[in-house]
Amino acid sequence: MNAEEFIETVRDDNETALSRLGSSKSLYADTQGEMEPEEVLTAAATSEHHAAETYEAWAESESDDVAEAFAKTASEERGHYETVAGELERHEPGDTPAIQTYLRGLEGTVERLGGVVGRTLAAEQSKTQVTGFFVGNADPQTAGLFRSMDDDLEAQLARASELLESRCDSDDDWERALSAASSAIQAAYDEYTERLESMGVNPKPVC
Repeated sequence: MNAEEFIETVRDDNETALSRLGSSKSLYADTQGEMEPEEVLTAAATSEHHAAETYEAWAESESDDVAEAFAKTASEERGHYETVAGELERHEPGDTPAIQTYLRGLEGTVERLGGVVGRTLAAEQSKTQVTGFFVGNADPQTAGLFRSMDDDLEAQLARASELLESRCDSDDDWERALSAASSAIQAAYDEYTERLESMGVNPKPVC
């Protein structure tokens, strides 16, 4: 397996979950049904803050090019947080998202790299919804702010998958990375489902 095949496999194996995480119901779940600009920004800022903290911790515990990659990703996520939080008068990060809780439990380098791929694919879906929300609110400036983050996500995906090529020496290594990526996406999807069900909303139909 190579980097491109790995990403395709993760996408294919998690097609339904990723599709639903990219639906408008995902944003509804993230904001607990409060679909207002401030709530959307607050949820997005919380997500970026916790992602930065995860990657910062990983950078400190890894070495060489992996540590550098995690540090770069952490810096990008911290920048995203500061940008989004800057749109709010004040921001206190909320609870740690389920996907970050899952990622923080990963200890192996291969698993962590796989986890980055899963988290990044899920983040791409949520960014699309946030961008669409502000386009629909006739706020192209804020929509552009989130759209500009796409390049960083693409770079994060490329860094993690390319490092996997150099770290995976066997099919078992690739399987461990794949399991971590899928489990990260599933953690986000399970949280999405639980939140919607708690509000009496059916999470399955995509809208």
